[in-house]
Amino acid sequence: MIEAIFQYEFLRNTFITGLLIGFVAPLLGTFIVVRRLSLIADALSHVTLAGIATSLFFSKTFTLFAGMNPLYFGIGFSVAGSLLIERLRIVYKHYQELAIPIIMSGGIGVSVIFISLADGFNTDLFSYLFGSVSAVSRIDLYLILGIAFFVGLVIILLYKEWFLLSFDEEHAKVAGIPAKFLHFLFMLMTALVIAASMRIVGILLVSALMTLPVAASMRIARGFKQTIWLSILFGEISVIGGLTSAYYLDLAPGGTIVVLSIFILLIVILLKRLRIKGVLWNSRGEKA
Repeated sequence: MIEAIFQYEFLRNTFITGLLIGFVAPLLGTFIVVRRLSLIADALSHVTLAGIATSLFFSKTFTLFAGMNPLYFGIGFSVAGSLLIERLRIVYKHYQELAIPIIMSGGIGVSVIFISLADGFNTDLFSYLFGSVSAVSRIDLYLILGIAFFVGLVIILLYKEWFLLSFDEEHAKVAGIPAKFLHFLFMLMTALVIAASMRIVGILLVSALMTLPVAASMRIARGFKQTIWLSILFGEISVIGGLTSAYYLDLAPGGTIVVLSIFILLIVILLKRLRIKGVLWNSRGEKA
């Protein structure tokens, strides 16, 4: 695959994009998991699917939208969905979790309508659902590079504030941290990362790349920063291995990336159990 990467531009675009997604998705996913907002990624991914389906329908129906990159509609819908979730969390102050299934259901409903209007599934829509090795253009690469740079920069600049918000929101508010603005910014970045990741992982599987590497790293990490770095490491291994497998086996990369992430999680859990059993065995031997 290395020779093909240097030979074909679309493979270079896909590989570089995969490296960016493998970095930024687990990075943001660590904060998502710690804040117990994992289902938000699923909700926004379905809203993004609604944007893609709408774009494909518009491009077939109206000449004005012909040739427009569906990624723009996906990002727009995802950002709008994040704003609606935040608004509904305020409306249902005592039942904030209701915001997620409401938006998720709306995203699925709109998706089904526009998929039907666009004459059902086609190759383009399939690539957005499950990812594609050949679907990433240079424009997509530049857009995803911009999103990754923005998200990484914001997290670096506001790391202490988000760390405090993630573990003790009440103390953060008392300390004068603008919790509402930071939460809005967090939702906005989540929407952007989900929309950016769909080219590689696919809309239906993107939430897995934001949670599975984090779940694996939490089993062995000894601190929050170590959790972040291990999550990124596992994410990059999953993306590189998944893209390589998808290229040689002619499969959708989303599935191979997620399956590899699950394998990593299972291996980490197994090694953790073996380590615990080894410690217990040694302690019993010493006592004996």
